[in-house]
Amino acid sequence: MKDTIDAPANARKFQDPKVTVDGQERATVALSHPETLWFNTGTLCNIECLNCYIESSPSNDRLVYITTAEVTDYLDQIEERDWPIREIAFTGGEPYMNPEMNDMTRAALERGYEVLILTNAMRPMMRKTVRAGLLDLAAEYRDKLTLRISVDHWSERLHDEERGEGAFARTIEGMEWLRDNNIRMTVAGRTVWGETEAQSREGYRAFYATHGFEIDAANPGETVLFPEMDETADVPEITTACWDILGKSPSSVMCSSSRMVVKRKGAAKPAVLACTLLPYDPEFELGTTLAEAERDVALNHPHCAKFCVLGGASCSA
Repeated sequence: MKDTIDAPANARKFQDPKVTVDGQERATVALSHPETLWFNTGTLCNIECLNCYIESSPSNDRLVYITTAEVTDYLDQIEERDWPIREIAFTGGEPYMNPEMNDMTRAALERGYEVLILTNAMRPMMRKTVRAGLLDLAAEYRDKLTLRISVDHWSERLHDEERGEGAFARTIEGMEWLRDNNIRMTVAGRTVWGETEAQSREGYRAFYATHGFEIDAANPGETVLFPEMDETADVPEITTACWDILGKSPSSVMCSSSRMVVKRKGAAKPAVLACTLLPYDPEFELGTTLAEAERDVALNHPHCAKFCVLGGASCSA
């Protein structure tokens, strides 16, 4: 049993990885088709956003900087395990706070993988040495490299409400530099303001047109709209019967195709997690190697239900 989730609506749910609160068999997901291996580069960030699921900030170092050597070790393990990985993805914190970010990117690109980097495109990315490294990478691997920019809302007012005054303008500056240097961008937005999906996508379409960004607002792979991850929301537990009821397959859930590597503060080695959204929950830590991470994952958290199964979201490209 794990600690009770601090939410009255879920107080008795999500306690036993094998059965739900009403005694039904809990759904599990096998790693059936590993496509993306995520690396958390560290939880330090240049800003502190409202409702950040990983609590990134200028002072949060619960997940410390991962190194190029550690990333390379897992790239070797991919080959040893014969995982059919298509994409290596980096998230944070702000990845460009990590001084080895460009080196880690190169290590993945040199192996032939597509690389996705989640960034706010602000000052860490815009440092002169980082930009020089990005230009070198783009010159060699332009078609394999994508930066997904966090634009919480298409309007300056609501984006800055989440990320702080002036954040929107600084992100636009970074995006314009990427545009001018022909580095591929996509966008991650949020759905916290009560707009319909159609309204959100129309807002992003107009935003892209204003700035000359070649990003498709209608394509969920290019403009990803994430539902809010509220552990206090009352959500159903997912049982084995739910797959047929919902008309879904376990292979459609994110943990069937991805794992994430993190380095905890004070840990001797990185750890492999089942999910990018649960970096601190010990139940979802699978071990230190990819071999250990091949086991099934019990959907024993509200995020599993709301975000992945019912929301149908995916962090990958």
